[in-house]
Amino acid sequence: MLGNGWGFWVSAGGRFPPPEFTGGYRMPGLNPAPPPAAWLAWLDVAMLALALAAMIFFAHRKSSRRGILGVAVFSVFYFGFYRHGCVCSVGALQNVALAAANANYDFPWTVAAFFVLPLAAALFWGRVFCAGVCPLGALQELVLWRPVKIPAWLERGLRLFAWAYLGLAVLLAATGTVFVICRYDPFVLFFRLHGSFSMLMAGLAVLALAAVVGRPYCRFLCPYGVLLRICAGLARWPLRLMDEEECAMTRICYQECPYGAILRPVPEKEGGLGFGHGRLALVFAVGLAAVLVGGWLGWRAAPELARWHATVALAERVALENAGKVKGTTLESRAFRQLGLPADELLSDALRVRRQFQFGAPLMGVFVGMCLAGAFWRSLRSPPARAVFSIDPSFCLVCARCLDACPVLKKRRIAAIGE
Repeated sequence: MLGNGWGFWVSAGGRFPPPEFTGGYRMPGLNPAPPPAAWLAWLDVAMLALALAAMIFFAHRKSSRRGILGVAVFSVFYFGFYRHGCVCSVGALQNVALAAANANYDFPWTVAAFFVLPLAAALFWGRVFCAGVCPLGALQELVLWRPVKIPAWLERGLRLFAWAYLGLAVLLAATGTVFVICRYDPFVLFFRLHGSFSMLMAGLAVLALAAVVGRPYCRFLCPYGVLLRICAGLARWPLRLMDEEECAMTRICYQECPYGAILRPVPEKEGGLGFGHGRLALVFAVGLAAVLVGGWLGWRAAPELARWHATVALAERVALENAGKVKGTTLESRAFRQLGLPADELLSDALRVRRQFQFGAPLMGVFVGMCLAGAFWRSLRSPPARAVFSIDPSFCLVCARCLDACPVLKKRRIAAIGE
């Protein structure tokens, strides 16, 4: 991807003519950099697979916190600073959405591999990708200095933002509007060593927060993390603590986890209680209201969201200029007029995009409403009875802090070294 204005003109197939210069100026020739070799992209896929395999080994076979941190450091330098955070499994979500909505979109197999491999690993071993393979999560893990626990009710509420962000990112990508995850990635500026001042401040703010609140972006914003939660909840071999006969009940694992992924014991008399008719009626009523309100809000927001699309924004600007309601022109409107295309054609394209948002935005609102309804249902549901502390695989980031702190496992490691 070319990183300057002329590069955009080249990639757009010369749609926008260059400006007319005076004074004998001659525009320099364009020498775009050649695309990277295909084997380099497959090398990145191989490195992703190797990093996932290493994380599975250190987390599940060795319970090694040191090994996990080693993989995290490698990921920050390779996938972050060396590969500049691209291609990225988190951002690949948008490529999948665009490919699903646009049959003409050329979807690279390497991007598909980046999207699928972490999800496949999560189906078997939990969120090993989040543990330290993802450079975004790895960077936050490395700066976590003195974690502060968040109340459970606040944790559950903040997690809903990731679902809403997922719906918005899919909508904007599917309509060809913008890859919003990439544009507002808080850490890509550090990896590429250039960017806007506002994004620099945002990235520094997230890093400062990550020093005391474990992985705020991963837990409360990452849309790809939502998919990993679902897959990890179905994991065949998730990370586990001690059995009932072995657990010393010291609460150390619960205190050490900064991500709210350790479930406390629940007495038999308090766990496994079913829903009465009153609770079911309440859940149904609240869920239906959330879905209806979400769909209505999405419908109301559709016109504003459509204005994020460059075609709609240009059509509105040209219409205002033609009606004399604004003075002057913009770079985009001048380029459009120099092409000599009819305004009706631009308006037709803008109306097509608006129809896409009129259909997609209410669906996004319904999706968010369903997420809110599901969260409300889980808040009323009684947890199943359990005798010991256990790990919730959906929210466990496989950092192995709990395993590293467990006194029973420490004794085992010391005994293994002695042998």
